Amino acid sequence: MLLSHKYATALPETVSKVTPQTLDGIALQLHNTDLAKQFNLPAGKELMTAIFSPDGKLAANAVAQKYGGHQFGHWNPQLGDGRGLLLGEVTDENGQSFDLHLKGAGQTPYSRHADGRAVLRSTLREYIASEALHHLGIPTSRALCLMTSQHSILREQLEPGAMMIRMAPSHLRFGHFEYYFHSRQPDILDKLMNYTLANHLPECRQQANPHKALLTAITLRTARMIALWQAHGFVHGVMNTDNMSIHGITFDYGPYAFLEHFKSDAVFNHSDYEGRYAFDRQPGIALWNLNALAHTFTDYLSTDDIRACLARFEPTFLSQYRHQMFSRMGLDDNDDNEPCLQQWLALLEQNTLDYTHSFRQLATADPNEKHTPLRDHVIDREAFDNWWQNYRQRRISSSQDKSKQLLTTLNPAVIPRTHYLQNAIDAAEQGDFGPAEALIAAIKQPFEDNPATRDFQQPGKQSSEVSLSCSS
Repeated sequence: MLLSHKYATALPETVSKVTPQTLDGIALQLHNTDLAKQFNLPAGKELMTAIFSPDGKLAANAVAQKYGGHQFGHWNPQLGDGRGLLLGEVTDENGQSFDLHLKGAGQTPYSRHADGRAVLRSTLREYIASEALHHLGIPTSRALCLMTSQHSILREQLEPGAMMIRMAPSHLRFGHFEYYFHSRQPDILDKLMNYTLANHLPECRQQANPHKALLTAITLRTARMIALWQAHGFVHGVMNTDNMSIHGITFDYGPYAFLEHFKSDAVFNHSDYEGRYAFDRQPGIALWNLNALAHTFTDYLSTDDIRACLARFEPTFLSQYRHQMFSRMGLDDNDDNEPCLQQWLALLEQNTLDYTHSFRQLATADPNEKHTPLRDHVIDREAFDNWWQNYRQRRISSSQDKSKQLLTTLNPAVIPRTHYLQNAIDAAEQGDFGPAEALIAAIKQPFEDNPATRDFQQPGKQSSEVSLSCSS
């Protein structure tokens, strides 16, 4: 394992050196062996020693990063790694570099009087979600390992404390750029821009206007990620700009959920009183966040250049979203099929059908049949029958490969549903990680129907819209 410290070395003004604070009875419970092998990282006791022993190499130069962010639309400069530490960067044999970031490591200069800890509930949810999105093909950070402790952490109530190591191409957020722009530190902002261009988007340096290429690349990556969220019914829950990655990856999981009973404006974060981060508002919020980021480019780009970059978001999002949705339905990607897609979504919402389960059923339905078992789940049979006759003819005449074999590889049977997550959390809090391991095994093969996945395919009994805590 070769651990470097490129970010902390290049931008020492943006970090504070911090020694991780261990927890009582720390124990390794989950370990992503595939990810560890990719980066030649230690496993088991070796990993714990590398982090927490006095001469542990992984934590010897840990730093907390400073950034700000727009939280629920309001600028907050008093942010940063309040409970997480950048351990450094590791590179695989293909030259791909990822950060190692220890979450729940105790107080930092940016903890704002908080304890700097993480609880098992949210840590386990993030571990499982990041693996689920990765195997669905949605860009995301990854979890390397999860550690539990005998230490209790006070949130709404006492909960078991935990730590995890997260990996990502970098932990650079929109809020990094915002902080050094709004705090009027142009020299540091310039170093941050140059570091990003050199280390994370070097292809932009070859363009006539590297900064325009950089803002464009971030815009396009974000648009593609959001399109995949919308196509798979994923609700992030707290899209503050400090939770937005420049890499266009899903980042900083909080009160996330996958839609179950389809509700286009579903909200899961119990702190989101106005529904700012509702499912159907995610594309607009992503563009709002990109506008906030774009302000930091005003010393590098003209207003027209910035508008041109941001104008790429909507057509890219729509193109990617439509491609995903039409592909999942076995339809050609053209305007003529748009009403068929919208009518399908309206049927799901009007009949409170399960989003993922219904798409999976549609994928396995036979368009040559005049009737399909799908109609048994619909109250308005006449409306469904009219839609089905229209849809099946379009699918039959589609130039796409519309075989069941292909469509089932585009429509998952397994997602990390809230009730399965809660079962895994309840068991883990009692020291049993068997349910979590079984769920992880299932989400690693989301498109398969086999004994490992079959126990995790059923929708929950309650409404899709449940109240989830943002505190972790």
